Formats: sequence, structure tokens, C-alpha cells
Amino acid sequence: MLSELMNLLRACFGPSSDRSAAGDIRGRQDGLLWYKDSGHHLNGEYSMSVVQANNLLEDQSQIESGSLSSDESGPFGTFVGVYDGHGGPETSRYVCDHLFQHLKRFTSEQDSMSADVIRKAFQATEDGFLSIVRRQWSTNPQIAAVGSCCLVGVICNGTLYIANLGDSRAVLGRMVKATGDVIAIQLSTEHNVANESVRQELQSLHPEDSQIVVLKHNVWRVKGIIQISRSIGDVYLKKAEFNREPLYSKFRVREPFKKPILSSEPAISETQLKPDDQFIIFASDGLWEHLTNQEAVNIVHKHSQSGSARRLVKAALQIAAKKREMRYSDLKKIDRGVRRHFHDDITVVVVFLDSNLLFRASSTKSSSVSLRGGGVNNWLPNSLAPVPTPT
Repeated sequence: MLSELMNLLRACFGPSSDRSAAGDIRGRQDGLLWYKDSGHHLNGEYSMSVVQANNLLEDQSQIESGSLSSDESGPFGTFVGVYDGHGGPETSRYVCDHLFQHLKRFTSEQDSMSADVIRKAFQATEDGFLSIVRRQWSTNPQIAAVGSCCLVGVICNGTLYIANLGDSRAVLGRMVKATGDVIAIQLSTEHNVANESVRQELQSLHPEDSQIVVLKHNVWRVKGIIQISRSIGDVYLKKAEFNREPLYSKFRVREPFKKPILSSEPAISETQLKPDDQFIIFASDGLWEHLTNQEAVNIVHKHSQSGSARRLVKAALQIAAKKREMRYSDLKKIDRGVRRHFHDDITVVVVFLDSNLLFRASSTKSSSVSLRGGGVNNWLPNSLAPVPTPT
């Protein structure tokens, strides 16, 4: 009875979605696992899955396919976003509500898709969330310590743009004709201080601060607090005015800072897609904690397209269970909140590339797709946005 009620409410209040598959319009829920096994975008098919570990789902995700401009006149293409929140769900929800809308606006202004359009959309989203923090600081100061990684992919005119903040990852599966194998090519640049190059970058940007990166409990952290060096939000490490009481002491740094410690500048790459490019896996770091790039690509390549994302999530959960010397079936019985001790929220979007569609879809109008990844209580209205009107 409860599950039926949840499904009814999700149908009424959930976001707009891909309506190409009757009976599976908004995806399906199986305990803490949400999945949309198959859907169509302008350049092929896609698969999505999310498993919740936190009490409130901090991962948010979306796929948008159709017009990439606000006037709906084109260019046309596919947008994928994976937003791995931390400290709470507010920032990732805000990004999911606003980033794509900003991108469409800047695409209309420039009448084209480009790395500059994506960069401006990221900055507008960062500025928007900063305004939320300023407005709520007096009544909800802990909002300053909420942030989100942000991984975006845009396919347009045969070009794949990847933009990233934080440690989510995009991996391309490319066919090797001579062998029939599909090799994994990482497309995103990660910003986690576990990587020596990221620590060196921070040290070069803050030569006066010997404690900019600290090894704490055998884990590298920025100022001994956070593992990522770039994000949306995390205003407490970008604006000194928010790094003070009544913010919790664990987020406050000892010495005042004059320039931002964390950055919101995305690393952006452009790849000209080829007929041998089979699919792209977009996933939060919860997947990559358990699977290598090549392992993930092999799982997708060796099975049917339908259910690819759910298959990857299940593989990660099976490994997580094995690490804790427990059965996968027992892990699935653990409720959200407690589940976070065993694995993180995990979001996976697999986008398949049909070369027959890839190079003509950008100038061809077709039915649009708009779908957000689900989760238990993920349909609840966003506290930072207007309450949706029931349909």
C-alpha cells in the first residue's frame, strides 16, 4: 500500500520526463534503487540508475534531449548532468533545477554551443546559489557548507563537450576494429586532492599557506576538511564572510583567507566523436570507488543496452558487499542512512551513440526528452525552488 502511494505521488509531483516508453515513463523504484532501463535521445538510446545510501539523496541527475536553446529553435542535441552533493541535497538540487536552463539561455544568446556557453552556465549557477546562501545566512547558516560536484556532457554537431567540477567521471567506450574490443577512455578531469597533481595545483595557488592540503586520518583534505578542490556551493571556503560563527566549528578555518580556497571553474574538454565511439558512462564517484574504467566499459559492452546503468550499479553494490564480507542480498535490506556506512549514493547514466543519428540530429527537430534520476523522497519539493503544481 505504501509503495503504491509513493508511486502515485511521484507521478503527480515528479519532474517532466521521457515519455517514449509507455509504462516506464519516469523509471521504476525497487527499494533504494531507481532505474530507467531504456529510453531514446536524439543520438541513440540511454539508460539511467540511482541507488540511495544517504537518508536524503544527495546525488541528482538529468538527461535533456532536444533543443539546447531557450527559444527552442536549435541547435539540437543531448545534455547529461550528474551532480554529487555533499553536506546535504540543497546544492545538487539547485544545480539540477538551474544549470541546464542557464545553458539554454547562453546558447540562445550566442546562437551556438561552445565551451564558453558551458562555462558561463556554470558561473551563473554558482552565482545563483551564492545568492541563496546570502539570503538564508541569518536563518540557516549551515547552507554555506553545502556543495556539489558537477559533471556535464553535451552532444551537439558531432562534438562531445565534457565539463567537470569535483570527482565524478565520464568514460567513453571506443571500439577497436582490429580486435572487436571496446577500450575505456576517461574524458573528465577530476579535482580530488587524493591526486598529487591536484595537491600541487592548490599549493601553487596558495604558496603562503603550508596547510592548504593536510593528510588527516590517512586521507588528503583541503584545509583538513574536504577532499575536492572545485565545486558548486561550498561557499564557506570561497567567501571568508561565511567562514565564521554560527557556522559549525568543523567547517571554520583558523586563519582568515583573502582569496577563494575552492574554485568553481570547470575543466572543459571537446571531443570530435567518431563512428567507433559506442557509448559514454557518466557516474558519480560512488561507482568508481568499486569499478575501474575498463571494468565498467566491459560490463556495458558485453550485455544488451537496456538496463546498462542498473547493471553497473548492481556490480558496484556486489563489490561493496564483498568488501564487507556480506551477501549482496543482505546489503539490499539495509535502509537509507545506515546504508551510507557501506557505500555512497551512486548515479549512473549510460548514453549510447548511434552514428546514423549522431551527425544529423543537431539540426533536426524531434520529440524532446527530459528526465531526472529518482530516489526515495527525491520527488519531494525543493526547499530552494517553488513547489510544483500537481498534474
